[in-house]
Amino acid sequence: MLIRYGYDLVFQCFQPTLMVCLLDSHQEYDYRVRFKSPFFTTPSIATQTYYDTFGNCVRRFVAPAGDLAISRDFVIEDSGLADGYEQVAQEVPLEFLPSETLVYLLGSRYCETDKLGDIAWQLFGSTPRGWPRVKAICDFVMNHLTFGYQYARSTRTAFEAYNERVGVCRDFAHLAVTFCRCMNIPARYANGFLGDIGVPPDPAPMDYNAWFEVYLDGRWITFDARHNTPRIGRITVARGRDATDIPLATSFGPHILKRFKVWTEEVDESVVRDLERRSA
Repeated sequence: MLIRYGYDLVFQCFQPTLMVCLLDSHQEYDYRVRFKSPFFTTPSIATQTYYDTFGNCVRRFVAPAGDLAISRDFVIEDSGLADGYEQVAQEVPLEFLPSETLVYLLGSRYCETDKLGDIAWQLFGSTPRGWPRVKAICDFVMNHLTFGYQYARSTRTAFEAYNERVGVCRDFAHLAVTFCRCMNIPARYANGFLGDIGVPPDPAPMDYNAWFEVYLDGRWITFDARHNTPRIGRITVARGRDATDIPLATSFGPHILKRFKVWTEEVDESVVRDLERRSA
C-alpha cells in the first residue's frame, strides 16, 4: 500500500530566530519513499540538516522576522501490516544489555523513575516478565489515564500524569516509558505520523503522535499505550529519552505557531503520478 504524509506549518517570529525542527520521517524509511518533495519555505531561506546524538535528522535554519511557511510532502510504500504482536519476546538480562541501551533505563526530564519506582513494582512486580509485563503496563496506562486534547500541557511529567489521571498521547507514552524503566526494561520515547488507516476516522484535526519502544529479545519493539492496539502505517520521525529530546520545533526566541496542518492517508498510484508531475 501507499501512504501520503506531510506537513504545512506557519511560524511568526518577531526578529530573526534560530530554529531546529524534527518533522520528516526517520532515515530508516528512505528506501521505501516513492516521492519526496523538497523542503519548501516561504519566503525562501537556507536550511541545513545534522544528526543528533540519538540518530535523528534535525533541520536547522534562521527564521526571518514575520511569517515563515514550511511544508513537505511524501509518499511511502508500506506493507499494510499492523504493528507486530510478539507475545514471546523476552527481557534481556541487565548484565547482557548493550551499553547504548542503558541510558533508556535512567530517569529523564518527563520520566521520573525515582518517584514511580515503588508504584511500578507494586503494580507490575508479579506480572510475567518480557512482553506480558510491557503489555500489562500499556493496559494499566490506557485505563488509568483519560485522553483529551483539552488536557494537553507541555510541562506535565509522568508522575503528574499518574496523579492527575488525564493527558494526551505524549503523557501516555511518558508514563509507560517510566514504568518500563522502573522494571529494568529499556524504553525510549518516539513520535511520528499515524493516520486512521484500518480504524474508524477520528474527526479531530490530525497531529503528530507519540508512542514508545522497548528493548526485548535484542531488538526495539513498538508499543502504544494510548491506542493499545496494533496499528497500520506508523511512520517514526524521531526517538529519544522523552519529549525533551525530540520536540517538533524549538525556537531560540519567541514565536507564534499560526498554522499547523499534518496529513497521513492511504493513496493510490495516481496520486504519486500527480505529485511527480506537479514537482517536475
